[in-house]
Amino acid sequence: MAIPEAFIDELVARNEISDVVSSYVHLTRKGNNLWGLCPFHNEKTPSFSVAPEKQIYHCFGCGKGGGVISFIMEMENLPFVEAVRFLAQRSGMEMPEQGENEGYRRRRERLLALNKDAARFFHEKLRAPEGRAGAEYLFQKRGLSPGVVTRFGLGVAPEGWDNLIQAMMEKGYTKRELLDAGLAVDNKKGRIYDRFRNRVMFPIIDLRGEVIGFGGRVLDDSTPKYLNSPDTVIYNKSRNLFALNIAKKSKQGRIILTEGYMDTLSLHQAGFDCAVASLGTSLTQEHAQLLSRYTKEAVIAYDGDGAGMKAAQRAIPILEKTGIQVKVLQMRGAKDPDEFIKKYGREAFAKLLDQSENHIEYRLRQIQVKYDLSDDAQKVEFLRESAAMLSTLPSPVEREIYGGRAAQAAGISPQAMAQEIQREYQRRLRQAKKQQERRDLTPAAQLQPREYGIRYPNMRSGRAEEGVLRLMLLEPALFRESESLTPEQFSVPVLGRVYALLRQRFQEGRSTQLAALAGELTSEEMSFLAGVLEKPESLAHSQQALRDYIAIIQTEALKRAGESAVDPLLAAAEKFREKKAYGG
Repeated sequence: MAIPEAFIDELVARNEISDVVSSYVHLTRKGNNLWGLCPFHNEKTPSFSVAPEKQIYHCFGCGKGGGVISFIMEMENLPFVEAVRFLAQRSGMEMPEQGENEGYRRRRERLLALNKDAARFFHEKLRAPEGRAGAEYLFQKRGLSPGVVTRFGLGVAPEGWDNLIQAMMEKGYTKRELLDAGLAVDNKKGRIYDRFRNRVMFPIIDLRGEVIGFGGRVLDDSTPKYLNSPDTVIYNKSRNLFALNIAKKSKQGRIILTEGYMDTLSLHQAGFDCAVASLGTSLTQEHAQLLSRYTKEAVIAYDGDGAGMKAAQRAIPILEKTGIQVKVLQMRGAKDPDEFIKKYGREAFAKLLDQSENHIEYRLRQIQVKYDLSDDAQKVEFLRESAAMLSTLPSPVEREIYGGRAAQAAGISPQAMAQEIQREYQRRLRQAKKQQERRDLTPAAQLQPREYGIRYPNMRSGRAEEGVLRLMLLEPALFRESESLTPEQFSVPVLGRVYALLRQRFQEGRSTQLAALAGELTSEEMSFLAGVLEKPESLAHSQQALRDYIAIIQTEALKRAGESAVDPLLAAAEKFREKKAYGG
């Protein structure tokens, strides 16, 4: 049974969208709307709009949009039911617990409780005889203090096929729950066994303090060396970072990104409580967006080997897109932060941290090490590659300063390098201009939705279908005037489906606000509808506008239905007129 519509209506009414959004984004009123910097992409000029009258948000830059529920789903990485629960707690409402939603909630809570009990089991094993190898690894080999081990809840999974399974089943958990939590694995014969065996265990804790998964480091020579929980109902490795629950409270003004658990733990032990690590995957856009909520500066402290340098190069543009200032720490005399601190101590690492290169210096140096600058041919290639990279910098001051450094390294004049950078910069501008001209010559393409997978096969009908939905979202009483229009007459499937949803809701006396559809539409579809709703529409003659839109939709539907019976010459002429009218 779904969450009652009356509850959703009251939830949306109590959580006024501008109040909710303003707790994440600084908003300034301009006209009827509120504007701010988009929390979903990097920008310097506000293009993120909140429309209190329509109870929607929409970014004219990246296209994200929706209602208050979908905003929380995006910002907090929550499914629909949990986003509703989040807003219910915010507004002091008691969440209705029934049907499928109650089942989902109980399943999620059981998995969180299971993970917490599993973490306790692993931690307690450090003090047991069967956990001796793990304790020796953490305390003696890696030099971690009891305080750090306790603070991060580290533990050990002893040898054996079903130690955890037996312990958790004694607590009342089922085999199905162990499988769903990723703590157990089944084989082809239907037997299950512990996923983590003979491993040091690192609990993964989310921003709310819940244990959502685990990482395990093997204690012998078996593979894989590191094993992580699979994605589950409560865990997604691309949306969580190890130790961010602690680092988010740091007062150090930056986040240190490392490649692994031990580097992060060593840094925290040395007093750098701002260190985090990605979870068995490369840094993702979701990771970067998450970090951007807690810091304006990130220092990449990956391993100094080839793989670490490649990972840093991949991470730089991802972090930059969120507006984070990116620096790269260069390890000297050690392969990673853990080894460096053990060799040289905390103060040496603090000094190294303060000397971190900004990402431009780092990228320039990575280009330089590829070439022998005593060879004229390689020197030319170095300068060309450097000019191509520097031409992407938006600031002319940055282009001049770092161009001068590249020129100095190659032994040429700054003027010559400036000319090369300017030539590459102008080439990029010409290329961008040509692309824009091509887009300008095809206005029909410009009218197509920007959302992937949503396309208008008939532009005339598609624009009219948009108009129908926009009118009805703004003035629900118009549904009484649309009885002759059926979802099947829509040329765009998603618009027809939304029309059917809204009409059914209206007939049943349920909410037709866009925010109420968050549980039935994807994030992409919600953003698309927010964009549709943000387009201008006069309600002064809404009934006549609706009749005009319906006439267009039904006429185009008849054309599609009767295409086989239409004279080919007439059909060709009609298509030519449409193509000319819409720039195709």
